Amino acid sequence: MADPRSTAVVIPALNEALRIRDVVEQTLVHCPWVIVVDDGSDDGTGDCLRDLPVTVLRHERRRGKGSALRTGFAAALAQGASGALTIDGDGQHDPADLPRLLAAAARHPQHIVIGARLRHRAAAPPHRRMANAFGDWGVAWAAGFRIADTQSGQRYYPAPVLALGDVPGEDFVFEAQLLISAARQLGMRCVSVPVETRYRGQDGGPLRRSHFRPLRDLYRITSHVVGQVIAQGDVWHEYARVRAQAPLIDTLIDDAR
Repeated sequence: MADPRSTAVVIPALNEALRIRDVVEQTLVHCPWVIVVDDGSDDGTGDCLRDLPVTVLRHERRRGKGSALRTGFAAALAQGASGALTIDGDGQHDPADLPRLLAAAARHPQHIVIGARLRHRAAAPPHRRMANAFGDWGVAWAAGFRIADTQSGQRYYPAPVLALGDVPGEDFVFEAQLLISAARQLGMRCVSVPVETRYRGQDGGPLRRSHFRPLRDLYRITSHVVGQVIAQGDVWHEYARVRAQAPLIDTLIDDAR
């Protein structure tokens, strides 16, 4: 397994007071190094964490998820991180899956590891399933290989990905572009680990409404990606080549869960 002591967990947070403390406390059980980036919250998100052994960085105004991740990655690299895990602050991801992502990272060096929402996928709202499938299609086309879940925010990035400069795009576009930039600039592929998505908290209570807006954000992702696909040339041949591949999925059972 990759060493959790040299791996920072970066949690971008915008108005996550409802669940952020639970998320961080569960994360600390598995990984001792947590960086929360409070992206201009006005609900006291950062105040919920004052007594916990974590680093809280704050943007005075909202700058978007992409900017929050950049801030967290820069802080992790400055402190010598060998890589970073990311999860969202709303409780949708299960921090107990983080060791499984680290174990997959050890089995697949120089890969981005994605916690792919493949388990009980039918339980997801239909509009989210359709949006995810469409996004997977476009990002895979631009990256040059199929990816099981391109929109999941639960990931492991090796340090060279954290250090990539001039990665364009904001909000959810940034996460999609990271996969494309890592593939093009570093020759780095993705491996997916099947995980479940939680639609209610462990206490049975609701999660806050997702910041992801399918129509708005898929338009942004698609319009951002299409130009890159066209620039590569030989569009349809490349599409056929990518579609002929199967996404890389790590299903090896380990003892980390």
